[in-house]
Amino acid sequence: MREVAVLGIGQTKIDEHWDKSLRLLAGEAILAAMQDAGVERVDSIYVGNMMSGSANFQQHLGAYIADWVGSRFSESLHIEAACSSGAASFRAALMAVASGEVEVAVAAGVEKMTDSPAGEITAQLATAADADWEVDQGISFVALNALVMRRYMHEYGWQKDDFASFSINAHANGAKNPYARFQEPISLKAYQRAPMVADPINVYDASPMGDGAAAAVLVPAEALQRSNAKPIIRVLGSGAATDTIDVQSRRKPVWLTAAELSVKQAYKQAGIGPEDIDLFELHDAFTIMATLSLEAAGFAQPGQGPRLALDGEITPSGRIPIATRGGLKARGHPVGATGMYQIVEVVQQLRQEAGETQVENARIGMAQNIGGSGSNIITHILGI
Repeated sequence: MREVAVLGIGQTKIDEHWDKSLRLLAGEAILAAMQDAGVERVDSIYVGNMMSGSANFQQHLGAYIADWVGSRFSESLHIEAACSSGAASFRAALMAVASGEVEVAVAAGVEKMTDSPAGEITAQLATAADADWEVDQGISFVALNALVMRRYMHEYGWQKDDFASFSINAHANGAKNPYARFQEPISLKAYQRAPMVADPINVYDASPMGDGAAAAVLVPAEALQRSNAKPIIRVLGSGAATDTIDVQSRRKPVWLTAAELSVKQAYKQAGIGPEDIDLFELHDAFTIMATLSLEAAGFAQPGQGPRLALDGEITPSGRIPIATRGGLKARGHPVGATGMYQIVEVVQQLRQEAGETQVENARIGMAQNIGGSGSNIITHILGI
């Protein structure tokens, strides 16, 4: 297998893009990534998306988007893995290039959610849960996460406000990211006063929906020559694992086994451990998921994830910076695109292009994208 590098990145601002179609959003990100990479043609395109068929009445995104970006006749596939569709597209592109079958691949993620009523989107998000054993019982996706958070608080003795620092950090970072959905910091008081969505999850524990797209161009690392202007960003490790789609069937509902397995695969490939990671773009769709990801990835002992946030260890200057560009909480969570936004943000950090939220001397970054309530988790490690 060949070593693979990320040569170019592109993204759109996450917003309510009433004036842009699904293909326009994807096209902006892909063409920006190709321009950044300095390439005019690609061999393959892999498009991550969760709900285009229901929210936009458009499937068959491979051909739909390849034609739009001037890559008619290239291989192009639509990849769906719920909220981890973006990372799944990146992993597909990675394996294609690493195998030697493809020389230049684009991994993209796109989602357009705001054209549909909020109730319809809520119902569509619930399709990432188990239709028989969860959804048919009337539970929403946010309610599932609320049950996990309540159980976690019960088992380890944490209080609701102990999770506030995750949201405060994300919004502080998002305020300095021009691509973020929300660009205003929040206070502890604002967190405490936020309306409840599904107890104990309030508005500031949950990520917002939005429209957006992000993309990256992948090539064989051996074909590149190091330049002072743009360091070579190598993919050091990639891991993927699944768990039961329904939470009730898991041996321990407050532990992300798929995250633990996928991150161990990525660590082994990269030949490193958690102590070597300079930043971690985790999947903070809910504050409880940020907590569980930190623990599963080896940054905290079981039940001690909130301590990292309370002690300021997750800020850009902390021991393990997370959500450095706002995370899902403030940057936004256009579900099928989220995994690719995480990749783009890790590359920005490694290139020293993250502006006011730059992590000093960042050389190794990790991105972890979660599908469902922990049922499909994909982890990538990038480094220079």
